[in-house]
Amino acid sequence: MDQSGNSIARLIRQACAERGWGPSKLARALGLAAGRGPDGMSRQYARKLMVGERNPEWWLPYVIQVLDLESEQVADTAEPIGPVIDTVASVLALGRSDVDRRGFLATSSGAALSLLGVPDAEAITRRVRNSSSSAVRVGQGEVSAILRMVKTLGDSAAEYGGGHVKKIAIDYLTGSAGPWLDGRYTEAIGQKLYAATSQLAHLIGWMAQDEGDDTKHQALARHYYAHAYRLADESGEQELAATALRGLTVQTIGLGPKHRAEALALSEKCMDHARHLDDPRAIAYYQSTLAEAAALNGDHPLATTSLSASQNQIERTAATPTGDSWASHFTIGRWAYASGTILARMGDLAGAREQLHTALEIHGLDRRRSRAAVLGHLGEIHLQQGDLDGALTVWTEFLDCAEGVQSVRVRDAAEDMCVRLARYQNVSGVSELAQKAAVLLARA
Repeated sequence: MDQSGNSIARLIRQACAERGWGPSKLARALGLAAGRGPDGMSRQYARKLMVGERNPEWWLPYVIQVLDLESEQVADTAEPIGPVIDTVASVLALGRSDVDRRGFLATSSGAALSLLGVPDAEAITRRVRNSSSSAVRVGQGEVSAILRMVKTLGDSAAEYGGGHVKKIAIDYLTGSAGPWLDGRYTEAIGQKLYAATSQLAHLIGWMAQDEGDDTKHQALARHYYAHAYRLADESGEQELAATALRGLTVQTIGLGPKHRAEALALSEKCMDHARHLDDPRAIAYYQSTLAEAAALNGDHPLATTSLSASQNQIERTAATPTGDSWASHFTIGRWAYASGTILARMGDLAGAREQLHTALEIHGLDRRRSRAAVLGHLGEIHLQQGDLDGALTVWTEFLDCAEGVQSVRVRDAAEDMCVRLARYQNVSGVSELAQKAAVLLARA
């Protein structure tokens, strides 16, 4: 390779020169960062990275982390980086990265589809084969521990918003799940471990998305969802892969009409993974997402067809208890909420209002964050239909429910309410409601 070009090797040499490092120090730092110990990389291999005789590939996330490289620098290197990057190493580096400073992955503005790449079919086999004899032994107990933590953190986030426990989730990924992923296990345990970590990565992505709508949070969410997809696909879990794609789709929908083509493509890719599933809740979950993406795209016939297909599936679950998977938590009440959102996007305010009331009054959504989000949207629909009294009643309940919830969706609903009420300052009760909303926003 040409040592004089703008290659990854040149970036490595420059960063090492700034630190006064030779191959030995680079090898030690990379071995430690990857969890393989100070002898995890040989001095000779580090020298080859520095002179361009080897591409980092699997080591790339740790090279970026250890040498404090900017993602833009790496993206601009003339020498192509190999297409296969170990997904586990990448997601752990993402969790460890200081996104405000290094910007590894999280601050890129790439489209969601471009982040998915091609999952590595040999990832688990290679990790099982190459595991260090000194690595921690991992079994079903560690897999179960990750799944229990996902449920515990997920329950808390669903109640109080994504910003509530995101840091705890990231610390658990890097501090607990990370050493297990770098441990010794059978291929069967590896598949379960990847699947459990996919759920954890998905949860962190959702938390980041729900915590803030700025570029940093949304890009971070996008990358966690992409990693969740790759981990699920590499473990052979098609439902988890579809769920990760659904997360990406919903996030892309939230970015607005400019991203409608990508949202539709992601939702269709999600349905491709769901094609052979037999859980009606899961199929209803993904069909409703396709309907929402189609509605954003202005394709009302497809949206209507998909929503009807979703309804047919969810109605089959009326007497069936929910399961343990993310998709199997999709209840009739949550379907009514999704349906109301989709109908509102298509301009059917009467239908949307009916569905949102159904979600609240008949099925009684029990999570504070979800209930607050529904109430915020419902108040807007009441006002759009000319029912100011109804809007004020709903928004009063919304503010009570939103207290203590750290969610961008809830915060946006409060800001939207304040803007819409500004023209009604002379109406009794409006000023008090606006003041209460201002207090809520000040705490957000």
